[in-house]
Amino acid sequence: MAIKKHIPNSLTACNLFCGCVGIWAVFQGRMDWAAYAVWIAAVFDFLDGFAARLLKVQSAIGKELDSLADMVTFGALPAFIMFSLLQAQLTHPYLPFLGFSIAVFSAFRLAKFNIDTRQSDQFIGVPTPANALLISGLAISLLDPQSVYQVLNTGSILLIITLLMSYLLVAELPLLALKFKSFAWAGNQSRYILVVLSIAELAIWQVQGIPLLIVTYIVLSVGVYLFQRKS
Repeated sequence: MAIKKHIPNSLTACNLFCGCVGIWAVFQGRMDWAAYAVWIAAVFDFLDGFAARLLKVQSAIGKELDSLADMVTFGALPAFIMFSLLQAQLTHPYLPFLGFSIAVFSAFRLAKFNIDTRQSDQFIGVPTPANALLISGLAISLLDPQSVYQVLNTGSILLIITLLMSYLLVAELPLLALKFKSFAWAGNQSRYILVVLSIAELAIWQVQGIPLLIVTYIVLSVGVYLFQRKS
């Protein structure tokens, strides 16, 4: 039992370690390593919660540790990635620092999540891991000069993406959570559609499908929300 209760927190620590390595990678100019760090950390972020529920060892310190790790990996790291992308495209010496707004709004997002009782079966605002996946996927896609995402690789568009995603982190926007209470089709239609679309996008586009996957997630969630409001 003594060992079992430390498993989820150990996985959370691996998430945090990946975030630190990712920030180091940005300083080294290795956007590919930074993106991989986000993706590996996202796996650990899923596993720590899964392990806590499976082993029935959820704890208050685990919840706080998870938020702190997420702040580094899915808040600070994508902010540094965006800062680097902006710095490469903007001649203005200070505008790239707007990239750090992602870290600021991620902090508000995580603090809000910890006290918001409405987010047990849905998210309010874009989750920080989803935002980090979008930014890291965009960054690694831009390493390919033939990528379709090169049309986004301008200072003005990157600034728009930065400000838009910062806003969406804290927006009062209900988004799907992939929490299946049962595997029945009824009540889970939108979740199954999201899973199928995600698999298709990754199969067709590989890593360049990651930003598209996150956009699909946001658009589908908004569509479901608007449909439910009308019905």
